[in-house]
Amino acid sequence: MLAQILDVTVPVFGVALLGFVYGRFAHRDMAHANHLNMVLFVPALVFYVLSEKIPSVTGIVDMAIGAAIVVLGSGLLALPFARLLKVPDRALLPTVMFNNCGNLGLPLASLAFGEASLPLAVIAFVVSVGLNFSFGTWYLGDRLNPLVLLRDPIFLATAAGIGCNLLGLHAPRMLLPGLEMLAGVSVPLMLVALGVRLVNMDLRHWRVGLLGAVLAPATGIVSAALAIWLLGLDTAAAKSLLLFGALPPAVFNYLMAEKYHQHPDLVVSMVAIGNVFALISIPLVLAFLL
Repeated sequence: MLAQILDVTVPVFGVALLGFVYGRFAHRDMAHANHLNMVLFVPALVFYVLSEKIPSVTGIVDMAIGAAIVVLGSGLLALPFARLLKVPDRALLPTVMFNNCGNLGLPLASLAFGEASLPLAVIAFVVSVGLNFSFGTWYLGDRLNPLVLLRDPIFLATAAGIGCNLLGLHAPRMLLPGLEMLAGVSVPLMLVALGVRLVNMDLRHWRVGLLGAVLAPATGIVSAALAIWLLGLDTAAAKSLLLFGALPPAVFNYLMAEKYHQHPDLVVSMVAIGNVFALISIPLVLAFLL
């Protein structure tokens, strides 16, 4: 069992550590690389998985509903803690709701459950991103604008991938190797970017950071268990959803908090400590799932 857990966690956290060392001693600006990832490599991965790797749209719907329950349920479960402990709602709730399903979730799912589970992890990632750009943007204080989604490459890749799946269309054989190469860049680059981000870890608000670090996986796991019971998910989907729920807060939460002036100093502490805490929580969850 220990060997299985190490087989999953060492490659993932090892690449993130490499990014941390790179950011600490060489270069900290990942803005251009992150932008390139979000507009080119990640959309390629999403389209490739949805159009080529998922056998039917039924699996998409069940996993998408489950992921939505996890995201929204985590926020509802965290709300009483925000009120009780007097932590600003708009700092704590989005940080708990929107987890690191890209940088950490995709490689973990693939290594833990095999390549066959990657489509399920991608679906959860797409749902989380969609809710972040819609509900999350509205909750942080901006006007909900559907045109934002229509201009987003990940949303467009999702729509195109699902459309191809429904119509039984596939990319031409000569284009598939290139599409696979583009998709293959996204996950390692996410892990390196995560490591670079942790260089700027802020410990001034460590108490709030620890609260977010614990609440994110705890509320996610409870919400995932509820979704599994409600939807009657099969074993593969159930394991993927529980791992999705157990992930730490996404680095993107800090960028959103900074953009909308919603306590970025608190959010960065929750994100940083949450991702370090994942060194403990993720192996524990994998010990249960594997």
